[in-house]
Amino acid sequence: MTTRNFVDSASRYTSLPAISRRLAVAALLPAIALAGCIAVPVGSHSDGSPYWAFAPLGAPPIVHAPGATPPAAVPGGPMPAVLTVRLYPANDLANQTGVLTGQVTNLMSGKGRFQFTYQGEMLVGEATRVSGEARKGIASAYGGRGTFARCEYQMSTPFMGAGTCTFSNGAEYQVHIGS
Repeated sequence: MTTRNFVDSASRYTSLPAISRRLAVAALLPAIALAGCIAVPVGSHSDGSPYWAFAPLGAPPIVHAPGATPPAAVPGGPMPAVLTVRLYPANDLANQTGVLTGQVTNLMSGKGRFQFTYQGEMLVGEATRVSGEARKGIASAYGGRGTFARCEYQMSTPFMGAGTCTFSNGAEYQVHIGS
């Protein structure tokens, strides 16, 4: 191959990627614009032709028949709230572990799920409001190695409260619920 032929073939290949890039962009533009969307046939018109709902992937399509009013929203009740729980040492035995953190999921029904780690052991249990008391409650948690904790608390709001916890080994903590 001569030098001239090599230069001519090299210039041909250097201009090819510019055309290929334009073609690739033109071909990918519709794909990018429609990425993450789905079209779902949801019914048919009176003439039998389908009508479609478009929605992003992962979200259910919201469909309203032509001319129909959308359905009214139905309240589902309060949503659960995940609250931080901090346990501060209240005696010498508890001082050995320091401050503990965990969480309680307030199910907004008078019950909740309670969990935290104590000396490398995950303790899991429940929190329940005391019958007849809107703000007072008890919580119990148990670990796989036999450690357990009993707590009493009082909520000042649905998202904040305080109390005490006593562990099976005698450690005592002041509990702060919420932020």
